[in-house]
Amino acid sequence: VLVGFCVSLLLATALSEACPPSCSCKFLGDRKGLQVDCSSQGLREVPALPIDTKRLYLQNNSLTTLPPGALDSLNSLEEVKVFDNPWNCDCHILYLKLWLEDISAPSLANVRCASPDPMRMKPLMQLTGNELGACKRLLPIKCLEFFWRDLVLIAGATFTLILVAWALKFSKKLVCQIKLSPYNSRGYLLGRH
Repeated sequence: VLVGFCVSLLLATALSEACPPSCSCKFLGDRKGLQVDCSSQGLREVPALPIDTKRLYLQNNSLTTLPPGALDSLNSLEEVKVFDNPWNCDCHILYLKLWLEDISAPSLANVRCASPDPMRMKPLMQLTGNELGACKRLLPIKCLEFFWRDLVLIAGATFTLILVAWALKFSKKLVCQIKLSPYNSRGYLLGRH
């Protein structure tokens, strides 16, 4: 009994250190993870979350956007709720949309845009490339670097193939000239000994 009490006290201490102050956390026991409930707290940004979060509830807050990478460390996440937030569906919402598509498609179905006006009340999952067309300028610079690197590699490979083809053609002419030469290997004219 004393051992069980010590273990639960240790777990409660670890849980309280990892749990964000504005949220409540519950250990999921045999599922080895946490349920982090940050719903209805008026949050304007997502707090630092424990890495072992399995269930995350962020619904009914004042979240308008998520910075790219904000939730990438939550590898063991199984359930997430982010509905009833005033999401601003401009280019910056793209991270949340793509993240939810990968992690929790059912949660994505419940997320609606609050702004800008043309997107108001539109489900986030229905946003298309046309509505986010201005987001091209937000592509990471690395994408452009990869494009130029690939272009240089393709040009180099093409140039190398042309050189090899030219070398093969030239070597065939050289072989033909050697075979047709009227001199033998000693430098004497053939047929005149």
